[in-house]
Amino acid sequence: MKILLIHQYFLEADDAGGSRFNEMVRQWVDLGHNVTVLAGMMHANGKEKRKEYKGKFFYEKYHGEVRVVRCHVSESYNKGFVGRLWGYFSFVFSSIWAGLFKTRGRPDLILVTSPPLFVGITAYFLSLIKRVPFVFEVRDLWPESAIDTGVVSNKWVIKFAYWFERFIYKKARMINVLTPAFQKSLIEKKNVPKDKIIFIPNAADFSIADKVIDSNFDRREFRKKHGLFGKFVITYVGAHGVANHLIQVIETAEIVREREKVLFLLIGSGMEKEMLIKEVKKRDLQNIRFVDPVPKTEVFKYILASDFGMSVLKKVDTFKTIYSNKTFDYMACKRPVFMVIDGVSRELIEQAKCGIYVEPENPQDWAAKIDYSLALSQQELNDMGSNGYRYAKRHFDRSLLAVEYVGYLEKIVLP
Repeated sequence: MKILLIHQYFLEADDAGGSRFNEMVRQWVDLGHNVTVLAGMMHANGKEKRKEYKGKFFYEKYHGEVRVVRCHVSESYNKGFVGRLWGYFSFVFSSIWAGLFKTRGRPDLILVTSPPLFVGITAYFLSLIKRVPFVFEVRDLWPESAIDTGVVSNKWVIKFAYWFERFIYKKARMINVLTPAFQKSLIEKKNVPKDKIIFIPNAADFSIADKVIDSNFDRREFRKKHGLFGKFVITYVGAHGVANHLIQVIETAEIVREREKVLFLLIGSGMEKEMLIKEVKKRDLQNIRFVDPVPKTEVFKYILASDFGMSVLKKVDTFKTIYSNKTFDYMACKRPVFMVIDGVSRELIEQAKCGIYVEPENPQDWAAKIDYSLALSQQELNDMGSNGYRYAKRHFDRSLLAVEYVGYLEKIVLP
């Protein structure tokens, strides 16, 4: 089967961040399928293009056997609302051109993953021209999440986004959702037929976690090398953006600043990182450390060297419907989780018995939960971590979900 994947934020081989499709397409190729990816030239949290893309509108490379065509995205992407909007649409235009003139032959199926919602324009247009079906994936309820976080406020853009959302759901042959709450929302609020929706969630990548663990990773030595020895390390990995609202980490750190053992580690980048760094300096906090993005294998080493992982988002109703993808990385590394997200993410860790729920944007609650955690024995912490690992292995193993996903795609092509 020939699959054309449209994914604006498909990661580079050495990028940090959620690599859901990087791992899935690799497995699909191993199963004998042919995959071409139309991807953007800007990282979701980046401010400029890589040097190799400067002055170019298209750039072809391979990730193993997966052909990736990088398409132009405006460098205004992380410069305010207008810049972000032009970043979205510059990719729409360049990816349509690449789909017409830079891909080889006719695919059997087009798979497009959002957000941004507007990548659906590329999928719909190419499906018409190439006369093939397309599958639309919902990684986030958009435009709701963009509206709730204040990223999108223009009433005409919002009106168009809601209209286009209805249109693209109608035209897609199949829709994949990443959480049960998304499925419920599409059926009950957006009138999408139930039999049109499948559920392949975010998942844990055990291939990397187990590989690092099996490589005789020396946790003690890593902690000593990176100044973590003797600390109770609480690690966040991911975007430092508006939606993540990491100011609540700083507010919590200020409350627990006298607990000398506690250290918050924030790994990643994003449009609010500079503000967060300034805020830490302003409050003279010594218990927060920032780490620039690192490759996925290194990310797992930091997680393994930590005592807790933390999943954090802004307190808005839309985020009650999502699974934070980093939660699964913490679970794969057998680390308990501070879940600072309500809704289905809270239900996940409570069902798995692998962490502690913290009310979002309530630093006092988080400080109390940290004090509670400090009083737990190492065995109790290990048990929570092991619970998460077993639960993720049973329900969220990416290698198994990749096979299930491509099975659905095959049913469309070979009904």
